[in-house]
Amino acid sequence: MSNPQHLRYSKEHEWLSATDEKGVATVGITEFAANALGDVVFAQLPAVGDTVTAGETCGELESTKSVSDLYAPVTGEVIEANQDVVDDPALVNSAPFEGGWLFKVKITDEPADLLTADEYTDFAG
Repeated sequence: MSNPQHLRYSKEHEWLSATDEKGVATVGITEFAANALGDVVFAQLPAVGDTVTAGETCGELESTKSVSDLYAPVTGEVIEANQDVVDDPALVNSAPFEGGWLFKVKITDEPADLLTADEYTDFAG
């Protein structure tokens, strides 16, 4: 498993891109989480305009094995949800760091405990 170095990670197994010039970052789940879930068959993502709060549930992913809550790694307003993942949830498994991203958020608060790729790799084992 190779976690991209340019991303930051939560202990709930979400990844977060660097913010762009407008303070917007992309959120997804890690390859580790996608593999643990198994084949994702349903994605409930936060809606555009929703406010998400770091560490709190903001959606869910359902797989052939189980249902897993999706946690926000930061606080902010959702500005885009990935409709491709809603239409084809298997993207979460096949491309967790590319086309399988989940939503974009305009960040208002970022917790200090996000992990680097190396820290996340050590954490996830």
